[in-house]
Amino acid sequence: MERITARDGARIALHSTGTGPGIVVVHGGGVTIDIYRRLAAALAGRFTVHLYNRRGRADAPPRSQPYTVEQDVDDLATVLEHTGARNVIGHSYGGFVALRAALRLPMDRLALYDAAICVDGGFPTAWLDAAREALRAGDTARALAITGAGINPQMPASRLPPAVQTAICRAFLRTRIGRTMGDLLPATLEEADQARAYDGPAEQWAGITAEVLLACGVDGPPYYADINEALARVLPRARTLQIPRSGHDAVNRARRRLVEPLAAFFAGAGVEEARPATE
Repeated sequence: MERITARDGARIALHSTGTGPGIVVVHGGGVTIDIYRRLAAALAGRFTVHLYNRRGRADAPPRSQPYTVEQDVDDLATVLEHTGARNVIGHSYGGFVALRAALRLPMDRLALYDAAICVDGGFPTAWLDAAREALRAGDTARALAITGAGINPQMPASRLPPAVQTAICRAFLRTRIGRTMGDLLPATLEEADQARAYDGPAEQWAGITAEVLLACGVDGPPYYADINEALARVLPRARTLQIPRSGHDAVNRARRRLVEPLAAFFAGAGVEEARPATE
């Protein structure tokens, strides 16, 4: 681990592993880099993988308020400049950060998995105000239940009575990852607000010149496939990829069916060659 200096003087902890061309991972909301270490290890034989916690997490500086996505874009710019990497993986809200960054930062290849991009209302945000109200009332479990049901409509648990969903989340908050998600829930809602603020036509992203792989999991939220198709129609160098037997957490699980298409993409294969591998 090394410390690098962000544009505002804050110190960012950078964790790097592997050898070969550099890839920077921009993690999603409600989590830390810890759940991406399996992905880093899976790619480390062919690439140098750089992980860093976005602001507000254990070894990262606090967020400036009011928060905007441009803070995250500036920090990503610092990491790219320091490492010399021109390849990026963005997951969930980290995909939104990375796509925003690709509009103004030098990037060769960008792989997005379940990127939280609002295209003409296609990413659900109707749950956001209710989750914020529950959090403001001090009911983190209910706020987490509302958030989970709002962004995962395909999950059977999302169709349970709200009281049952809340009870499940209350138990989940007693686990290590649950405590992390609960602690980071205020930041997660801030991030969802930023994604909603940029809702609009896909054409707003048409200026991105990087080669882009728009991936999602077949078993994940269904709206990601539609968002990816809309983006692929306007991005000049993009294609979509659906990973079989994979949900929103497939990047964290780092199974071969996802790792191999990512590796092929970043190795310079044409986007048409970045296909899922079987396991």
